[in-house]
Amino acid sequence: MSFKSIVRELREMRDGIGNISRRGIEGRHWRNRTRSHIAPDVAPSELINQGQWANLPPELLLDIIRRVEESETSWPARTVVVYCASVCKSWRDITKEIVKTPEECGRLTFPISLKQPGPRDSPIQCYIRRDRATSTHRLYFGLTPSEDESDKLLLAAKKIRRATSTEFAISLVADDFSRASSTYIGKLRQVSNFLGTKFTIYDSQSPSDASVQANHNRSSQRFHKKQVSPRIPACSYSIATISYELNVLRTRGPRRMNCVMHSIPISSIQEGGSAPTPKSFPHSFDDKHSLSSPSFKGKDPSNVRSTSCLSGPICVDPLMLKNKAPRWHEQLQCWCLNFKGRVTVASVKNFQLVASVDPSHNVSAAEQDKVILQFGKIGKDIFTMDYRYPLSAYQAFAICLSSFDTKPACE
Repeated sequence: MSFKSIVRELREMRDGIGNISRRGIEGRHWRNRTRSHIAPDVAPSELINQGQWANLPPELLLDIIRRVEESETSWPARTVVVYCASVCKSWRDITKEIVKTPEECGRLTFPISLKQPGPRDSPIQCYIRRDRATSTHRLYFGLTPSEDESDKLLLAAKKIRRATSTEFAISLVADDFSRASSTYIGKLRQVSNFLGTKFTIYDSQSPSDASVQANHNRSSQRFHKKQVSPRIPACSYSIATISYELNVLRTRGPRRMNCVMHSIPISSIQEGGSAPTPKSFPHSFDDKHSLSSPSFKGKDPSNVRSTSCLSGPICVDPLMLKNKAPRWHEQLQCWCLNFKGRVTVASVKNFQLVASVDPSHNVSAAEQDKVILQFGKIGKDIFTMDYRYPLSAYQAFAICLSSFDTKPACE
């Protein structure tokens, strides 16, 4: 069998999974209940039939998936890699073993890739589309919007105004921002102050396997304890804080912002350092959802999350980011930054973030000058977002969302 025919059959298998009649399944279930004989009690895993593809020799299977992964490097063709992981458990395990993290290969494959640090050498280029009517912001993978609007949706956020603050609920889909959904992954919350200059980024899961030193804030719990499944951590983790310096009537030039990444140590940008890299979502989220699904809404009531907040020092010496200072252009009579062609419209929201380090940290000058996150306007309600190590797509997106919120004391 040729390589192309294998890929074709994988796609047919994937399409066939969703065409099974639910009515037929329910009918078989009812007929089984009416039978009188008694079968021996066995574990559910022993009854799972993984199909004929599960019996392929491991060496052949490894070679097939490796060839698929190397040939399909961009979306939407990379959907085939996700299809390989959805055939059966043996295929999924080998696919996860072959597919590298964005830091290692520079590609986004599974949903957990959005929580992993970006590549060190070159940034991952994305863009954000703002919808004023629905107060939503969508993050897409790609240089610029395509004409057929078939770009890969990575994350979506919805702005929620409250009496004393503003929140951006962040989800893996664009039509379900409920905290009770399995697609909800975190939020950006404005600290309750009139100036609107401080924000906190929360993650629905711990950023690392290490235990988090934190204090439980009971006052922020929104769900009754009995409503929360014991399998789901009923809390959010504070992973970063963003602050904008006071700049009334712009007397001090453009906006000035600072980010404290509580989940990323300063040692991550030192020679030989590394950033926390989660391997999977809680309870095998990747097994049920994938970046290739157009809409994978999780409405399982057992996945209800509460928003009890865990705050505290995750890293003893966290990474701090600051916006790169622009230069004044005499001819244009405006502040300018070199966005290398990725930003084309002047806006107060445009910024570049670099590391803010102390000389005692022994970070090279080249590493200090490296732009970690770049955000800017290219058209009406369209903005580019380029990020790299040690930030993840989720962290970068949340930081950019803070730039959309109105800040009376900074403008």
